[in-house]
Amino acid sequence: MCRTVLLCALLTALALVAAFLAAAPAAHADTQICDAFGTTTIQGRYVVQNNRWGTDAAQCITVTDSGFRINRADGSAATNGAPKSYPSVYNGCHYTNCSPGTSLPARLDTISSAPTSISYGYVSDAVYDAAYDIWLDPTPRKDGVNRTEIMVWFNKVGPIQPVGSQTGTATVAGRSWQVWSGSNGSNNVLSFVAPSAITSWNFDVMDFVQQAVSRQMAANNWYLTSIQAGFEPWQNGTGLAVTSFSSEIRTGGDGGGGGGGNPGGQAACSVTYATNVWPGGFTADVTVRNTGSAAVDGWQLGFTLPSGQRVTSAWNATVSPSSGAVTATALSHNKGIAPGGSQTFGFQGTYSGTFAAPGAFTLNGTACTTA
Repeated sequence: MCRTVLLCALLTALALVAAFLAAAPAAHADTQICDAFGTTTIQGRYVVQNNRWGTDAAQCITVTDSGFRINRADGSAATNGAPKSYPSVYNGCHYTNCSPGTSLPARLDTISSAPTSISYGYVSDAVYDAAYDIWLDPTPRKDGVNRTEIMVWFNKVGPIQPVGSQTGTATVAGRSWQVWSGSNGSNNVLSFVAPSAITSWNFDVMDFVQQAVSRQMAANNWYLTSIQAGFEPWQNGTGLAVTSFSSEIRTGGDGGGGGGGNPGGQAACSVTYATNVWPGGFTADVTVRNTGSAAVDGWQLGFTLPSGQRVTSAWNATVSPSSGAVTATALSHNKGIAPGGSQTFGFQGTYSGTFAAPGAFTLNGTACTTA
């Protein structure tokens, strides 16, 4: 029993504070990683990795609930060679370390979309790129290096460039990019470089994956194994941060090819490309024939328009981007092609110089003959 009103009030206040502290969730303590290949998980679904693979100099990252920040980045690497590291956050599998609950690896022709979002924090006193790393392989591989690597450079600072050489430009997911292609000796690399810095963006990873398919650097019966986002620093890098990241894989269809035909997938095919050309313009009527024994449910025809040509409108398919390596995608009413059957679509375009037809076509990643 309280002996004074003041003492009773004090005890009551202390009891309320104790009850609040007991009910309040524990504060999250940020995690520091300095081990070269140290990792941790965030949000119960993504892996964050220090991934200091190109130098013996120290690198440390501080991992938060939503991303990470580089707080130490010693050493430097020659700007005409490989970077020091790739600290990053990912969904999927990387050298047998798979993120919790991931649905990757997943076969490309079973993925309806792969939405992702990112927010970056940049610095000016370093040489680096900020990039997604998207990995593809003919098998559902969870270890080692995959066959094809897609890099999407959101920003670059300093005299650095992607693997290989620039092969052109493209519009992907509504943005313009420089396109680079080459090999680093272990895998093929297809890179997309933004002309100016992007600090945050929501997009569909499959838009870039289909660019690799249309360039015959992958096929729709390959697998998406991981989606990573981070930085490649060459010099310094302290202060670079991923402040938020999300990645989702939405699947549909039957990648095994059993029951109900062949959703997406491979099929033997032939293409007829008929044109009507006038000075500065043309139309193309394209017939895609299934010469195989399995039905195709959901088709994409990849081809490269010759230099100077640009699509201005299309019918019975969506054609994207408007120039360079393009993909014609079926609409809901004509997505099926029975064995021996065909679908026709068309488009109108402009051209400069001498008109020419595309030299090769792929149906869902498989090369077609031309009729």
